Amino acid sequence: MPPTLERPACDSSDSAALLPGAELLSAPPAPVTLEQAQALLVRHYGLQGADLQALSGERDANFLVRPTQGATCMLKISHPRESAVVADFQTQVLRHLEATAPELPVQRLLPTLQGQASQVLDWPDGGRRVMRLFSYLEGLPMPQAPRSEAQRLQVARLLARLDRALEGFSHPAGQLALPWDIQRADLARGLLVHVGDPARRALAHRALDGFEARVLPRLGGLPRQAIHNDFNLYNLLVDPAQPERPSGILDFGDLVMAPRLNDLAVAASYQLDEQGQGDALSAIAGFAAAYHAEWPLHPLELALLTDLVRARLVMVVAISGWRAARQPANAPYLLRNNAISWARLQALDGLSPERAEQALRLACP
Repeated sequence: MPPTLERPACDSSDSAALLPGAELLSAPPAPVTLEQAQALLVRHYGLQGADLQALSGERDANFLVRPTQGATCMLKISHPRESAVVADFQTQVLRHLEATAPELPVQRLLPTLQGQASQVLDWPDGGRRVMRLFSYLEGLPMPQAPRSEAQRLQVARLLARLDRALEGFSHPAGQLALPWDIQRADLARGLLVHVGDPARRALAHRALDGFEARVLPRLGGLPRQAIHNDFNLYNLLVDPAQPERPSGILDFGDLVMAPRLNDLAVAASYQLDEQGQGDALSAIAGFAAAYHAEWPLHPLELALLTDLVRARLVMVVAISGWRAARQPANAPYLLRNNAISWARLQALDGLSPERAEQALRLACP
């Protein structure tokens, strides 16, 4: 049986307190200078004179590293408020995939001079941060590539192969409460007080009503495992010569032990039309069918998928809106999917669970 999910009582006066991991999400950036990063590369990896370029990141400090000799790589230094246990979850998943599914296009961990996959650093301010050096994946970020149905189906198949490779993997950090875990989507309801538009706020509440009524009581019947939990377009690369072919999976920073269906729901939510046009249910069904062809879905998973997609979209607009209000300097990055997510949520509004389940059963016999 899965662990019981603790849900605090709702208190709209402190909506952020309802969200697991709110402290980390609202923490100010913890920058690392180029000089600090270069010194760490020399000390722990023996990379003298490497050219460094700072990269954007939601929490971690990331650098593109071009050594004087050898291949390009990426240095990641975790935020000081992120637990070393959580960082180790990510490290061990990558090591597991390297050993059991080397064909999957994920980054590889490059060892320190002492042969370690990661290094815990005592930071000058008294905190501790985890440092890792990753191989660099070549490819075009998927948002910059032309979209196609063939690409969408390949994304679904790749996700199914990744989930299958992670089946059976476990780690103590997988049971921690994390903010982007759809199992806890109902806790984002308190953040909707920050949505100024009454119609949008009502739209989001309707989606969460369906989640609470139809999904929460049946979560325990879903297959559980470690999942990537953020299979969005910004975390995928494609081959520039064949943009329909995903060539890289990035960012395992939202790993969690959860129903594997959540991974499919997250990915499917980013595959709907960006303007909220077209047949959203057909898009979800087609995406699920491609996943199902690689790793068959259970009947209960088919019944709950669409509600989980809607719940994920609510989490995007609720959490990103709340964070942007607290971090206005980072608002463009945080809100990059906000308007699109509202359009997608609107496209699914009014879709009956019976019709959704019927369409998915037909697509995934």
